[in-house]
Amino acid sequence: MSPHARTQRTVVRRSLAVGLPLALVSAIAVAGTATGTTQHGGRDAGPRVTGSAVLGEIPLAQFSNRLLPGTVGDDRGVDLGGLGSDIYPAGRKGEFWTVTDRGPNGQIKVDGKKRRTFPVPGFDPAIVKVRVSGDTVRVLRAIPVTTAEGTAVTGLPNQAKRDEAPYTYNARTPLSYDPNGLDTEGIVRAQDGSFWLADEYGPSLVHVSPRGRVLARYVPKGLGLEGADYPVVEALPGILLQRKINRGFEGLALLPNGDLVLAVQSPLSLPDQDAGEGSRNARLLRFSPKKRAVTAEYAYRFDPVGVVDPGEDDTSELKISSLVAIGGNSLLVQERTDRTSRLHRVALPGGAGILGGVWDDPTTSPSYEQLEDPAAADVPVLGKELVIDLGTVAGVPGKVEGVALVGRRTLAVVNDNDFGMTDGPEAFDAEGRLVDSGVETSVTFVRLSRPLLG
Repeated sequence: MSPHARTQRTVVRRSLAVGLPLALVSAIAVAGTATGTTQHGGRDAGPRVTGSAVLGEIPLAQFSNRLLPGTVGDDRGVDLGGLGSDIYPAGRKGEFWTVTDRGPNGQIKVDGKKRRTFPVPGFDPAIVKVRVSGDTVRVLRAIPVTTAEGTAVTGLPNQAKRDEAPYTYNARTPLSYDPNGLDTEGIVRAQDGSFWLADEYGPSLVHVSPRGRVLARYVPKGLGLEGADYPVVEALPGILLQRKINRGFEGLALLPNGDLVLAVQSPLSLPDQDAGEGSRNARLLRFSPKKRAVTAEYAYRFDPVGVVDPGEDDTSELKISSLVAIGGNSLLVQERTDRTSRLHRVALPGGAGILGGVWDDPTTSPSYEQLEDPAAADVPVLGKELVIDLGTVAGVPGKVEGVALVGRRTLAVVNDNDFGMTDGPEAFDAEGRLVDSGVETSVTFVRLSRPLLG
């Protein structure tokens, strides 16, 4: 063996500890899967996985009812999952803030048309603090996201005709819309202890108190959301009303000066769905909490889908699910499909970018989304530099949605396991119990080839 050869060893250990503590601040020990990399010769030959831990089984009803008693009557055999929507460092080594998405959901075709199912409609999205230690993910604290009165916001869609209609687990019985509902995805924690969450429905930016109560929900101008039990502020560009269904905000980053940067997960449907499906032109927004306003909008262009995910030819599979601030006005931007992802370093320029210009006018033709070469049309597209292709690193799971920088050259990535759900009528057995996909929530550490920070 050459002095620079490396041997990768994967160790799988799994144990279960079921049940929640009476106090939310107590630890929930759950077991996982550890992967380690052994390097010989002292030379760093490339990025590699240095460890991974998996969340074990915690019944969803038990978890939810400890936070808000009576919210979930029957969890249909679903365990806590969906924590992979995002990950944000919590200060101490190995500790992170995560956020669930809207809860277990899937799709079933009925009479040739897809219906969105919510098998646990009472589920309330939660902010969850975890600790990763060895092969164990431990839930340290869980905070339910609630209205001003402390009731569940739920993860149900907000508005008929704009959002997908919700149905029961078997897609046979309609459920009610909920104007309070949030499809939470991105999370950061401000210096005052409050949280900011990215939501796909509005799309919206949600400010949440340290105890989980929604302080304000910032939505696009013209959304007209009525009936919410918290303040709704139309402060975002109206062009965002053209977001693709289920593809609103996902990525969220907190810059050192306190500004927030949000990413629309996919290109807008401008002028129509077909244009959005075939586009590689995405948008990032800069929001000032002090001004409570968007101060810049940036044009971002995906790489071709076959570059991001070799063998994939469907451009609509491209998504941005994570943004990471890496000092000053620099970001990591994740380009992904459900199988793999790549991270690019991006520097945010001064000025308002395309905010308020012709590309924010829905009547502009061709739209920004339709441009094959935005730079040739004098659109100030953000420059980018590839940092890492996670698809080339052994041990990184699929559907990574959250990324955090840990130290100068290590990333923590978390996958979305969709609560063990799959699409189609086979997701549940004849008794209405989940047929689990076997995909687990994992936090994986990846050491980079070179430091991101000086």
